[in-house]
Amino acid sequence: SPFNCSFQDMDREVVAAFSIGQPDEIMSSAFKLKITREDLHTLRNLCWVNDKIINFYLGLVVERSKKEGYPVVHAFSTFFFPKLRAGGYKAVSRWTKTVDLFKKDMILVPIHSQLHWTLAVIDMREKVIKHFDSMGQKGDYVCQLLLKYLQEESREKRNVKVDISEWSIHSMAPHEIPQQLNGSDCGIFICKYADYISRDKPMDFLQTHMPYFRKKMAWEIIHQQLL
Repeated sequence: SPFNCSFQDMDREVVAAFSIGQPDEIMSSAFKLKITREDLHTLRNLCWVNDKIINFYLGLVVERSKKEGYPVVHAFSTFFFPKLRAGGYKAVSRWTKTVDLFKKDMILVPIHSQLHWTLAVIDMREKVIKHFDSMGQKGDYVCQLLLKYLQEESREKRNVKVDISEWSIHSMAPHEIPQQLNGSDCGIFICKYADYISRDKPMDFLQTHMPYFRKKMAWEIIHQQLL
């Protein structure tokens, strides 16, 4: 079992994956995604992770959430928000053809704007939409847009009006969540925000953990399971 593998074994395996090889070699495939060596290499120190890595990792978070004792999670892909922003509800109404968002505990929405990744979380239990930015910028407009989306989704899919007065939005302040201290780790931060929040765990990680998280994520993607 992977849980018995030593840190040395894990490290050795990741070093091998990060080394030179065919860029288009498939290292892992699931969630209708194929992760190539080139994709995996975006997890190397100080590289910007690409959207395939983020989508695959969020897929693993959703898989884990199906287990006993975890909040029930849905994650949209990185392509959801740009479509919603550009085309409004109509552009994404079919994205939930097989999903009932209102049966979930939380919905994760990765957001990419101007070379920076952030994460929005629709918490159905607390009726709050939160925005997590590792550089401390406010994302109220993101939350507002998602709240509007939720209203339209509810009206369209179940003919129920969402009572807006029951909902709130909150951009996490820099002192509330771990912050990045370089220009390259935002993608890792949003994956770890998703990892921790989907377990209802306090976010007690730091910038200094990022090199380890990058290796761990590479291992988890190759093995298709979260440690």
